[in-house]
This record gives sequence, structure tokens and C-alpha cells, in this order.
Amino acid sequence: MTADLIILNARVLTMDDSAPRAEAVALQGNRILAVGDTATARALGGRGTRIIDAQGGTLLPGFVESHLHLFSGAYGQTLLQLADIRGFDALQTAVRAFASAQPDAGLLFAQGADYEILGPGVRLDRHTLDAMCPDRPLAVMAYDFHTLFANTAALRAAGLLQGRDLPVGSEVVMAPDGLAAGELREKFALLPVLDLRTTGGREMLGMSGIEPPVPPTPAEWREDVEILKSGLRFCASKGITAMHNMDGNRYLLDLLRMVEDEGDLIARVSVPFHYTREMPLSELDRASAMAADFTGEKLTSNRVKIFVDGVIESGTAAMLADYSDKPGLRGEPIFDAATFAEAAVEIDRRGLQITVHAIGDAAVRTTLDGYAAARHANGPRDSRHRIEHIEMIDPADIPRFAELGVIASFQPLHAPIGENPTTRSIGPDRAPHAYGWRVLHKAGAVVAFSSDWPIVPVDPLLGIQTAMTRQPHLPGLPDHRLDLMDVLKAFTCNGAYAGFMEHQTGTIRPGMLADLVLLSADLEATPHDQIASLGIAMTICDGQITHEV
Repeated sequence: MTADLIILNARVLTMDDSAPRAEAVALQGNRILAVGDTATARALGGRGTRIIDAQGGTLLPGFVESHLHLFSGAYGQTLLQLADIRGFDALQTAVRAFASAQPDAGLLFAQGADYEILGPGVRLDRHTLDAMCPDRPLAVMAYDFHTLFANTAALRAAGLLQGRDLPVGSEVVMAPDGLAAGELREKFALLPVLDLRTTGGREMLGMSGIEPPVPPTPAEWREDVEILKSGLRFCASKGITAMHNMDGNRYLLDLLRMVEDEGDLIARVSVPFHYTREMPLSELDRASAMAADFTGEKLTSNRVKIFVDGVIESGTAAMLADYSDKPGLRGEPIFDAATFAEAAVEIDRRGLQITVHAIGDAAVRTTLDGYAAARHANGPRDSRHRIEHIEMIDPADIPRFAELGVIASFQPLHAPIGENPTTRSIGPDRAPHAYGWRVLHKAGAVVAFSSDWPIVPVDPLLGIQTAMTRQPHLPGLPDHRLDLMDVLKAFTCNGAYAGFMEHQTGTIRPGMLADLVLLSADLEATPHDQIASLGIAMTICDGQITHEV
């Protein structure tokens, strides 16, 4: 047998406990042909073999981005980004420049805003946004996509200025003058403003679990395909070879299939069906159909995504006890326990994986209870149901992850640094178990790491650095850092396991799919606070080079 590509002089970290290290890897087609020493790999070379000298760089299984929003992340690069903006003057300058560059936009749309973008304890409202943009609808999305701040023109055009009764979990915040304050919480409050967009709202594909109400034109199809291609290329530049999208519908799957047919699906992508509270259980027929129709090695749909609560910053995360800084508030869950359990039983009965957004400790318990109900009703199976974020957990629920086989999906960049609205709401009593990926790992749960792009940057090296350097946000809190190898597994083989792909990818072994990332230097010799500065020298997915410096 002759290799197509051989990587020599590498520090290979295989994530395979039976043979954890090597110095060379040979590939043939889309499979790993051999893993071992230089002589073994060189012997497989031939006239057409490409030889790559890694120059001592670390070779890993390709990163598995276990939680992201591909379309909105890619599309968001064309919008006004506020992650680095602080203060009224800087925000006003950015908004006015964007408005000048977008004269025909139905809604001026910015995203990535910190809840305290104006300063500690100061919230955006419609009057502040009116001062920046009085005549055109303007909306500023918080970085977590759970709160939208709108000016008067946007609220009036959306029919929200006088307020509106909304389903449980969503709210138009009202001001003392009886009009909307400008803060809109959760999906049903956000959507009327987002409907003002003249882009068709395609950056939020699948977040509502519905299909486009009007079939996109051929030009819109082509634009959306190109947006996805740009997002895939960007992810490949970060070493990502597989991703679990966290919003979805059939339209997104059809777009990705077109990308695949054109030879540009350069990562393995899993897309869920988004099940929402207002849907009857019969809507899960669509989830089953999507799962049956997309079963390839690169494009799959065997999951259902559910939001059980919101986020701590807006007071919509469901807590077992009051928010520390908001007496009497515990957050109202989007799904009550009985309704979620009913849905979990039915989804599990269909053989689909369940992926749940649960941030508050009450939401985490509701989700675990629903998974236990599904197991009781349908019998045990290798379901690998997941909980995403788990920013709060009651100690009594920690062992239940391993007992029920539930995957703990965390985002290291979400962990707070110092005092902020999140830490004030958590308070000191619950802080020891906030963002507790180490305690769940020690309790036997499978921990997967990811970004939640575009909420935070999609950059596994930055995630690794953050996981290795995290400091407690209050004195005396436990150290939740993991060892380097455990962190790397959370970004590679554990992510593959979460996607039912561990027999195909996630480790470097002969016969596995050739999904690899080559770093520009020796990761283990790099100080933890400098890991993010390492370069991605090469990304390989399915045996094809998808990024190369």
C-alpha cells in the first residue's frame, strides 16, 4: 500500500489511550493508513506521495466544535459587531458609521453587545438608542442572543411600543411611563423586531424551528450557500473538522447538501430539528424525516434541540432559589417539567438524540428528570442525550450525568472573569458549582468543549487556553481546570463520541477517517497562557487538506 500523504517529525497526540503518542502518520484516501515512527511511515511513500515536515508541531485529531451556529456565525461577519465596543461615544460612532453604510436596510442590526456596554450597572434602553439613531429602526442584540435592545422606531414598527402579551419565557420589558423600555427578552419578544429586516432574517435560520415562510429565490439560495461556504472555510482555518450545529431546519440541511454536492462541505456537520414549546408532538415527524434523509459520513441530522430556559444575564434562566441580586426572581422555564418529560419520552422513543439548552440549576434538573422519564418509559439505550451550557447545577444532580449517560457540553469562554451581572446573580453560595466542568468530569460524565459561535469566537485554541488558565471569580472557589489531555479530549474524541462518531473519527488510529489538525509548534511545551497564539498549520478533513498555511 502507498500513502497519499505522510506527516513526519510531528508530536502526535492520538487521544488513543492504548497508543497515546507517535511521530508520524500516513494517510491513504480518506483514511489513516499508519501511525507510528518515521521509518514506518516513510516506507509507505511512493512517487506521488506528499511528504509534510511538521517541524516538531503537534498533530491532533481534528477539533470537534460541539456547539455552534454556523449560518448566523458566518452571516454575522457582515453585520455590526460590538464585542470590542465599550461606552456611549464608541457605540454611537459605530452605529452612525454602520447606518451610513447601510442606507437601504429595513433594520440596522448589531450583535455581540455586552449587557454592560455602557458601563457597570447601566442597561441600554430605547432612549439611549434614540440618541444614536432617532429616525431608523435600530436593534442591538446582546452577545448571548437572548436579549435585544431596540430604539423607539423599531419598537413602533414592530408593534411593541405599547407592550404585548407573550408566551411564557418571553417579555417586553415595560418602563414606568407605560411604554416599552427597549429591552426584549427571549424569542417571541425578539421576533417582531427581527421581522423588520430586509435580509430575510437568514442569519437566524432554524432558531425558531420553522421553515422559510416564503420559498427563497434562486439568488437567495446561492447567497445562503456562499455564506455557509465562507463559514466552513473560517472554521477550517481554526482546525475544525466536525461541528454540531445547534439550530436547524430542512432548509439549512438542503443548503448544506448543495454545498456537499459542489464539493465544498469541508467539515462533518450535524444539524438538529429545533423543537419548541408551542409545537404539538406530531411535529417530531419532521425530525424523524430529517434524520432518515441525512445519514452520510459528512452531513447528518439525528438530533432534536430544545431550549428549557434562557440565560442568567436577562433573568430568564430557571433557578432552584432566588437570583442573589433579584429577590423573588427564579426565572420562568420555557418548558415545565411535565411538558418537557412528555417531549423527551417521545423523542427518545423515536431513537433520536436530545440536545437541551439548560443554564439554570432548575432547568438542568428538569432536563435530567425528563431523560430519566424517557429511560423509564422506553428502556435503557445508548442515547447520549446532552445538556448544553450547565452554568449552574445543584450538587445532588452531579452524579446523575454519569448514571443516565448524559453528555455535559460546556463552553470554556462562557465562564465569568471577575464581577459582572452573571456572577452577581449567581451569588457566593451557588458559585462553587457554577460552570463546574471539573466536578462533572470527576463524577464520570463525558465532558465536551465548544464555543457557541457567534456568542464567543470559534477558536478551539483559545478555548483550550481558557480552560487551562481559568481562575475562580471569587476567592476560595474550587479550581475547575482540567489537565491538558482531558481538555484536548473534550475538544476531540469526546466531541466525536457526543456525535456517535467515535468509531470513525476523534482519535488517530489506523483505519479511522483522516480528520487531523497540525499546530505550528509543540502544544505541550507552550505556556498555557500562550496557547491561543499558536497557529493552525494545516487542517485535514476526510483526507483532504481544507486549510494550509
